[in-house]
Amino acid sequence: MSVLTKQAPGAAAALAAQPGGQGRRGHSRRTNQRSGYLFLLPWFIGMLFTIIPFFASLYLAFTDYNLFTEPNFVGFANFQAMFEDPRLLQSLKVTFIYTFVSVPISLAVALLIALILNRGLSGLPIYRSVYYLPSLLGGSVAIVMLWRYIFGNNGIVNGFLGLFGVQGPAWVTDPEFALSTLIVLNVWTFGSPMVIFLAGLRQVPSMYYEAASIDGASRWRQFCNITLPLISPIIFFNLIMQLIGSFRTFTQGYVMSGGTGGPADSTLFYNLYLYQKGFTEFEMGYASAMAWLLLMIIAIFTAINFIASKFWVFYDN
Repeated sequence: MSVLTKQAPGAAAALAAQPGGQGRRGHSRRTNQRSGYLFLLPWFIGMLFTIIPFFASLYLAFTDYNLFTEPNFVGFANFQAMFEDPRLLQSLKVTFIYTFVSVPISLAVALLIALILNRGLSGLPIYRSVYYLPSLLGGSVAIVMLWRYIFGNNGIVNGFLGLFGVQGPAWVTDPEFALSTLIVLNVWTFGSPMVIFLAGLRQVPSMYYEAASIDGASRWRQFCNITLPLISPIIFFNLIMQLIGSFRTFTQGYVMSGGTGGPADSTLFYNLYLYQKGFTEFEMGYASAMAWLLLMIIAIFTAINFIASKFWVFYDN
């Protein structure tokens, strides 16, 4: 270390003493800076397409803009009107039920499948791809249409129940079952959190389980006292991502109900109602206010989870 500290000033002095040495170093530094800014350019351009609509939406939330006339400032009128809008309250109810029912079930199923796949099955990449495939297709229009066919009055599910003499309900057109059908569809797309759970499980050191087995701990006790604490950061990450994704659900409700949120507004998700207000009824100012309310709801639930994570998420340090 002492040799290096003694040689470094000498080497720097020798380089500076060379003809044009400082000029070459400055030129090299400027070239590196230009290369860095060039690589960052797509990010800067992307931020412009994010920041400008962000502040434009904030401004429009305080106006009566309808796409055809100049926006007029109306203060907090849009926000006050939201709390007197029964369809908005219904959309919040549908979204909350969908989120608080589907997210825990989806995470539990994903963790269960990840635990099974982590038991050293042969052909693991094939199983992992098969289980992940629904996550890639679950939000697509084609899959929702397929889901509508499967759960239709004369679909595969009711046909299967008919083999046992059971008359299946109208899964899609009955208000009592329509939302449940979409919850099942969301649970079916458990592949994304499952892959993350599987990666976390493979990082748990096997010596912990070996020591617990020697002490006579059952598999359930090992799962509760070793697996869950060590993968709690993975659970927390999946929980946040699933919550945000559920609050932003749109395609499933739009395709399943034909864009109406029916039957009887039973699948009227918040984002679907926001779309109707903005692009069907052309109340863009009201829709912008709804977007900001959704942002605040997601921020509040995310903050609550971060605060609660201090009591159940454990890190190595």
